[in-house]
Amino acid sequence: MTDAARLEADQPAAPLNPPARPSVYDRFARRLSEDARARRLYRWLGPAIVLVIAAVLRLWNLAAAHDLMNQFDETYYVKDAWTLLRLGYEASWPAGANESFLSGDVNVFTTNPSFVVHPPLGKWIIALGMAVLGPDSGWGWRITTALLGIGSVLVLMLIAKRLTRSTTFAVVAGLLMAVDGLAISMSRIALLDTSLTFFVLLAFLFVLRDRERTMTRIAHIVAARYDGDAPPSWGPVLWNRPWIIAAGAALGAASAVKWSGAWVLAGLGVYLVVTDALARRRAGVLFWPTDAVRQGFATFVLFVPVALVVYVASWSGWLFGSGGYDRQAGSNPLQSLWIYHVAMYKSTAGITSGHSYASPAWQWPLLWRPTGVYYHHDAMGVNGCTSPSGCVDVISTMPNPLIWYAGVAAVLYLAYRFVVARDWRYALVLTGVAVTYVPWLFLPERTIFQFYTVLILPFMLLALTFALKDIAGSPSADSYRRLTGQRLVLVFLVVALALSAFWYPIISAMTVPYDFWHLHMWVNSWV
Repeated sequence: MTDAARLEADQPAAPLNPPARPSVYDRFARRLSEDARARRLYRWLGPAIVLVIAAVLRLWNLAAAHDLMNQFDETYYVKDAWTLLRLGYEASWPAGANESFLSGDVNVFTTNPSFVVHPPLGKWIIALGMAVLGPDSGWGWRITTALLGIGSVLVLMLIAKRLTRSTTFAVVAGLLMAVDGLAISMSRIALLDTSLTFFVLLAFLFVLRDRERTMTRIAHIVAARYDGDAPPSWGPVLWNRPWIIAAGAALGAASAVKWSGAWVLAGLGVYLVVTDALARRRAGVLFWPTDAVRQGFATFVLFVPVALVVYVASWSGWLFGSGGYDRQAGSNPLQSLWIYHVAMYKSTAGITSGHSYASPAWQWPLLWRPTGVYYHHDAMGVNGCTSPSGCVDVISTMPNPLIWYAGVAAVLYLAYRFVVARDWRYALVLTGVAVTYVPWLFLPERTIFQFYTVLILPFMLLALTFALKDIAGSPSADSYRRLTGQRLVLVFLVVALALSAFWYPIISAMTVPYDFWHLHMWVNSWV
């Protein structure tokens, strides 16, 4: 062997993946780490851009469908909200009331009370918009729902920032919700579910703030109580937990929009007790299970009564008036309210009538039957339609298919990661999915709809954000791994944005050719 050949043989083999130049994002992140002013600007500018996108998609042409969505409950909630504003309780309307309302004659209601099956807060929120902008168009009765839809994007970003410790991935989570068709469409119609979503997200943010504050306090207090090598028998009972009180108030408001908020109240209550127990065990408390029960009582006192107070307060118009349904059924207002609630429960438990868009909860992950809430067709030549197939205005509560199915997969991935890593952040997100989805599985006979999943969607997006963060690679990974992962994430986001643009016309009542609408019906059950 020649000297040259011997020298070449002694050289180490070239790596299969040669070192790559750091990605554009990594170079950008490095510059941010070196420039405090740029870092502060990015922390504000990124979320602000997302909020502008969310606002444009939800507010643009908000009143395009001058209708009360007869097939769904907007027809009830808007008219109930108007009578709440005028009378303090929901009143009944005569036949043909929708036509009168839409033509501008909004005061044809009677003073006879109407039996309703949802608490009043969501309708008071709708009424607020009409009090400011008037009931003459959809701007009045939809504006507050749209604003809470935008607010939900903001709260989701605040949650994601605290969970991921990354402004970039907080922006990713917010962007996915800002452009998702389900979140957009439910923000553009006067239903209750977007208001419910906002208050539930607010409660999770408050619980997250409490956890950041409380876990450290427990560890410090227990450490101070050690007597030599002997661990303390008991830990502290913490009463100074203002974020728990705030979370209880938020969930009282959620329950005052829809009773399903009470499931979240119960689920988060269990989460708080379990996390307190685990914190005490980690801190070394000897009798940590019993100690968690002691703290659980204090948590209940901080968490539940304030929720009940907020819930009852939402009925103030009914309680302090005399004309509401069943208002005189008992010997005092609170007894009458209880009698009314029994009637409401019996009525909602019996909602099993068939509906063309009904979808049991087991179908929701499959996206088998998305809900069409509005459809208007014009033949060619009518209202300026130039399409031979005719023109349609459609509002479908259709999520972005890529984001939806990726979110479902991400929830399963996060469950696996929690089993492996026991990360409390994964537990919080999975708790959100569980308390907003699992209860519906126990109501297989109930008439329910896919659009209820707007409450589950934010937690799916948090799971998806964690999955995308893992795909992008950890800061300790080599440049080639980071570059490849970040490119995959970028491709996913670009395709998701393109699909959202493709679907936007049929979730926002834009006038489009019938053939364009039909092009979106990838599955027969979507029609």
